[in-house]
Amino acid sequence: MSSEILTVLEYMEKEKGIERADMISAIVNAIKTAAQKGVSSGQELKIEIDPKNGKLHAWSLLKVVDSVSDPKLEIHIEKASVLQPGIMMGEFIEKEIDPASLGRIAAQTARQAVMQKLRQFEKDRIYDDFKDMVGNIVTGTVRRRERNDIYVDIGKAEALLMGREQVPGEEYQPGDRIRCFLSEIASTPRGPELILTRTSPKFVRRLFELEVTEIADGTVSIEAFAREPGYRTKMAVISNDPKVDPVGACVGARGARVKSIVRELNGEKIDIINYFEDPEQMVYEALKPAVPREINIDERNRRIQLMVAEDDLAIAIGRKGQNARLTSRLIGWKIDIEEWKEQTVDVQDEATKKLASALQVDGDLAGRLITAGFVSLDIFEGVEADDLEGSGFTAEEAADILSKVAAAQGSDTA
Repeated sequence: MSSEILTVLEYMEKEKGIERADMISAIVNAIKTAAQKGVSSGQELKIEIDPKNGKLHAWSLLKVVDSVSDPKLEIHIEKASVLQPGIMMGEFIEKEIDPASLGRIAAQTARQAVMQKLRQFEKDRIYDDFKDMVGNIVTGTVRRRERNDIYVDIGKAEALLMGREQVPGEEYQPGDRIRCFLSEIASTPRGPELILTRTSPKFVRRLFELEVTEIADGTVSIEAFAREPGYRTKMAVISNDPKVDPVGACVGARGARVKSIVRELNGEKIDIINYFEDPEQMVYEALKPAVPREINIDERNRRIQLMVAEDDLAIAIGRKGQNARLTSRLIGWKIDIEEWKEQTVDVQDEATKKLASALQVDGDLAGRLITAGFVSLDIFEGVEADDLEGSGFTAEEAADILSKVAAAQGSDTA
């Protein structure tokens, strides 16, 4: 049995990272509890395991008395004196017993208890080993898939990547390497469970922190972030050093830095823009290359209305409204995008209004004059009533028009 115990101790210590002393304590308590419930029921036992060779020693603790009423708990003074000379009445003596006498059931029960203790140790160790890694990226190997969930081996433990935390379109098979963001350690009836994600914006943010040294050292800060996993990410950055271009630092030489992150995200598009506190500037920056022709800001309701040209409309809105949604999340304001149409001036209408105002006549009469070619006061020079009547006006209308033309020309002369 000593060789079996030693093998267990060495395995637990090397493979599971459980201290030998902790395992010895668990085995001793398990054997003692099992023995006291079995063949050694009612007895007080002392059990020790040598940590070097795994040898098991067991003793029965007996009270020294002059009249034995329970042999399992007491020993006569004469027998006790033989085993330990000088022993006194009322003291306890340790009588070594053969560990095999503890019984087969005790051994089986102890084995079960040891496995239970092992599981508890592993649960505690998982929490201790990974509590400081929450909020970081971990790398592992896909072990298996259960329904939509993926279980990932990340070294000393197994982590869970739930279906809702997986990016649409990504497929992983057992044995594939995978990088994920460790979002939390959840408490479950089975113990602590490591929860992974690839959809959280924090995953992309952390990738940039690892890839871009200027972000890691605080020279460049990510001020705003919005993401639709698997499709597009927008992030606004600002530099704390005027000599450093924040967008250029994130993109890298020839796009090397951002390309590395895009590969990790399986082609997800990433827009990196300069951050501005002014929402209007942010809108112009976030919608590039689309250019708003008109912008109206409702600060009270935190709403922005944009007018963009027909050619820019599809770019500004994006596929299925994606660009508009991400821009709205990035800025924190609601955004309405509409098509901008150039307003053309109706020359005839303008001329009609101008003539009606000058002659103090209604729009209908002024419109008839414009149609007949009398588009300004100057044209009435030398015009007589017959000319107007010949253009479709009645004698009364002609007289009235000429009277008002004279009055208007007279006020201009004055």
